[in-house]
Amino acid sequence: MLKNPNGFVYIQPMKPRYKPIPSESNLFKVEFQNTSEVFDYPWHYHPELEITYILNGKGVRYVGNTIENFYEDDLVLLGSNLPHAWNHTADPSQQVIAIVIYLKEEFLDKTWMQSIEFETVRKLLAAMSKGIKIDTHVASRLKPKFIDLVNASSFERLMILLQILQELSLNTEFRYLCEQEFMVDLNLNDKERINAVYKFIQTNYKQQISLADISSKLNMTEEYFSRFFSKTMKKPFFEFLNEYKINRACKLLIETDKQVSEVCYASGFESLPFFYRQFKKFKNCQPKNYRQDYQKISF
Repeated sequence: MLKNPNGFVYIQPMKPRYKPIPSESNLFKVEFQNTSEVFDYPWHYHPELEITYILNGKGVRYVGNTIENFYEDDLVLLGSNLPHAWNHTADPSQQVIAIVIYLKEEFLDKTWMQSIEFETVRKLLAAMSKGIKIDTHVASRLKPKFIDLVNASSFERLMILLQILQELSLNTEFRYLCEQEFMVDLNLNDKERINAVYKFIQTNYKQQISLADISSKLNMTEEYFSRFFSKTMKKPFFEFLNEYKINRACKLLIETDKQVSEVCYASGFESLPFFYRQFKKFKNCQPKNYRQDYQKISF
């Protein structure tokens, strides 16, 4: 759910780059990330499947053509070469700590992964191509196992990982982050163009953005830009923009006591009725209910 940079959380410009994942194991790697240098890696991709558990902190999560706020106990599963990035909050006092699991190609070995014992796990790994967000209470239940992974021996680590995958494969409380599989075109020019779009939105979200504004920055006609953006990001530009604004609104509803009308305008919307319609479209509820529901599960 990607949208406009209404102050959402200030982020670096994004362009997907290849990230090598070195590891002593041919099967998987478990990484404990507790520094911004490691955590705030630019928008990137890699052939390894990835499972990321946020133990502490908050910020913005980019997966394919979606963007959302993340908080503690955020658990996301990513398929091979699905572009992504987690960016922590601009507040330097807010440290992000995460446990990240990388599943290598050999982990998907057809000898054992094609066996009946791994049927549900195999289906889960295939579904990760769309990006999967696990419900928070399910993630919390699995949290001790993720923590155990960090200091376990090699063999114990494999056993714990298989237990996690089995539980996740049987879980029905999740949602896809990309409704259709998102395979980004890795053409360098296209990556630079999308990066320029992100930067422009971040700088100008408080103003009314037109197709003429953004297309001129890329030296494109409005029609060509619309086709390019829709093809690359698999959603129209203004849907992208409005969804980002709604996620900015969600952050304000959660982290501040601003009135809904204040949240509306602080998120870059110019009309309160339009804000309500867009909020309903993307979150399937009203802003007040969203805040109340979050407070119920957080306090």
